[in-house]
Amino acid sequence: MTKSYLTLSCIDMTFGQGASANPVLKGIDLAVAQGEFITLIGHSGCGKSTVLNIVAGLLKASAGGVILDGREVDQPGPDRAVVFQNHSLLPWLTVYQNVEIAVGKIFRDTKTAAERRDWVLRNLEMVHMEHALHRLPSEISGGMKQRVGIARALAMQPKVLLLDEPFGALDALTRAHLQDEVIRIQAALGNTVLMITHDVDEAVLLSDRVVMMTNGPAATVGQIMQVDLPRPRDRIALAEDKTYNHCRQEILSFLYEKQRKVESIARGAKAAGVAKAAAA
Repeated sequence: MTKSYLTLSCIDMTFGQGASANPVLKGIDLAVAQGEFITLIGHSGCGKSTVLNIVAGLLKASAGGVILDGREVDQPGPDRAVVFQNHSLLPWLTVYQNVEIAVGKIFRDTKTAAERRDWVLRNLEMVHMEHALHRLPSEISGGMKQRVGIARALAMQPKVLLLDEPFGALDALTRAHLQDEVIRIQAALGNTVLMITHDVDEAVLLSDRVVMMTNGPAATVGQIMQVDLPRPRDRIALAEDKTYNHCRQEILSFLYEKQRKVESIARGAKAAGVAKAAAA
C-alpha cells in the first residue's frame, strides 16, 4: 500500500455556535500519496474550499486534523502554496517582482541573490511568461495572470500545491491551454496537487483520483474514483476513450442521481425522527 503523504483525518467544520451553528463538513477522511493529483468536486456550497483552506492552514478544523509529511498542519506555511481563482497578484509589482517577492521571503537565507534571480526566471519560463517580466498585472491577460500565480506558487517549492478553481474565471480556450500547462508541469515536477473544480471534464483530464463530495450541510466524502488513464494525457485522444467517458459518467451520475438519493434518505430519516419525537 502506498504511504500517505498528506492525510486528512476525521475533519469536522462548524461555523458559529448554538442555534446559529452551521455544520459545513462532517467526517472528512482522505489519504493522498506523494506526487498524486487529487481533485475535489461537488455542488456549490458543499465545503470544497473549506477543505482546501484547512489544508492550507487558513482555517482550523472544529475536529480532526491534517498531517503533511509527518507534521501536523496548524497554520499557513510555505510547504503549501495556494493558487486562487482570482490571481491575487500585487498590482503595483511587475510579473518578475510578483514571483521575486515569494522567492526572496522563502530562500533569503539559502540562495544567493543571483541564484534567486535565476530561480525566478526559471519558474516564469516554465509557464511561458519570460517575455513579460516587466509588465504590470494590468498589462497582461487573465490567463497570463494565472500563469504568473502558478509560477509564484511553484517557485516556493511547496510540498503540496493547492489549486482553488484556478481556471474558473477564464474563457474556454484559455482554460484548456492552462490545463495542458498544468499537465505538463505536474509531469515534469511530480508535484502533489489538491485541486477544487466544478468542471467534470477538467477533473477527469487532470486527476489521478476524483473525490466527490455530498451536498451540505455536514458535507462529507461521498465517493472516490480512480482515474486509470495513462500519462501524458491528450484531450483530443481522450474524447473517444472508453475509460475517460466512463469516469465522466460516473461523476455526473454521483452529482445528479446518487446525490438526490442521499438527500432523499436523509430527509426520510429526519421526518421519521420528528414523527417519533411527536409521538413520544
